[in-house]
This record gives sequence, structure tokens and C-alpha cells, in this order.
Amino acid sequence: MRLADHPILGKPVHGKPVTFDFDGRQLSGFEGEPIAAALRAASVAIHRYTKKYHSPRGIFCAIGRCTDCVMVVNGRPNVRTCVTPLEDGMTVRTQYGAGARSGEEEAK
Repeated sequence: MRLADHPILGKPVHGKPVTFDFDGRQLSGFEGEPIAAALRAASVAIHRYTKKYHSPRGIFCAIGRCTDCVMVVNGRPNVRTCVTPLEDGMTVRTQYGAGARSGEEEAK
């Protein structure tokens, strides 16, 4: 599910195909596109869960101003995935709360 032609930005220019690990699953995307775009193309809409109410969050502003799309990327928490370029071999984890806890750590 990718945009073929954006009404304002036009046709997207894709980098080379790459693979990345998302919560233990291997997904693919295009080098340089935002991590959030690659996740959305793979039908992933939830990026994190809030600490207090465990409410799911995903893309909201898509310009790096809010924190709804933050995830644990390569072990680093609170990475805004809507503005972080995808690289081959990245490890992306759903974030739980405001810290470095990912889904793997939540299960322990």
C-alpha cells in the first residue's frame, strides 16, 4: 500500500530495495524512505503504546513534531520514524512507554 502519485509531491522516487527487522519479522522497503512509510506499506499501523493507558499510537503529524510514531530503532528509544530514513538491516521494535522497552522486553 504505497502512494503511486501524491497530489502535491508527485511521484515518489525510491531508493534501492532493502530489508529490515520489525519485531522479529523481516520486512522490506526502499532505502532512504521514512521508516514509518515502509511500515505502513507493510500494513503496520501501531508504532508504540502509551505508558499510562497502554493506548496504541501510530503516525499522526508525519513531520517529526509529535511523538506518536516513536519506536526503538537499533536499540535506541524514542526515534521519530516518520522522519528517520530506512537503512538496510535496521532493527525496529514497537515501543512500550517512554523508554527503551520494546515488545521483547515487555514480554519478560
